[in-house]
Amino acid sequence: MREDGKLDYIELPGGELAASKAFYGAAFGWTFVDYGPEYAAFDQGIDGGLDAGDDGTRTVLPILYAHDLAAMQAKVEAAGGVIVKPVFAFPGGRRFHFRDPAGNELAVWSET
Repeated sequence: MREDGKLDYIELPGGELAASKAFYGAAFGWTFVDYGPEYAAFDQGIDGGLDAGDDGTRTVLPILYAHDLAAMQAKVEAAGGVIVKPVFAFPGGRRFHFRDPAGNELAVWSET
């Protein structure tokens, strides 16, 4: 069961997606589910994905879960987090991105 505020998903920059998938498949036996030409999801102890569609400036993106996305965003902002990508929809749900006080980018997602 998904829990509020717990790590739930991780995205890695995909670069050249075919090469990244080949590497993780050969090195670790990972398999993927493709979601278009720029994204491939994996389930390897924690769900995640390779994102070839980012602008090349992002590193690993930890993604937390929230049952109530708006309430979690309010908590993030009240605690000093800075929203860097407002809530947006994606296949499977909605999410927002924020920076913590150290400058790390994280995201929070919800199925609704």
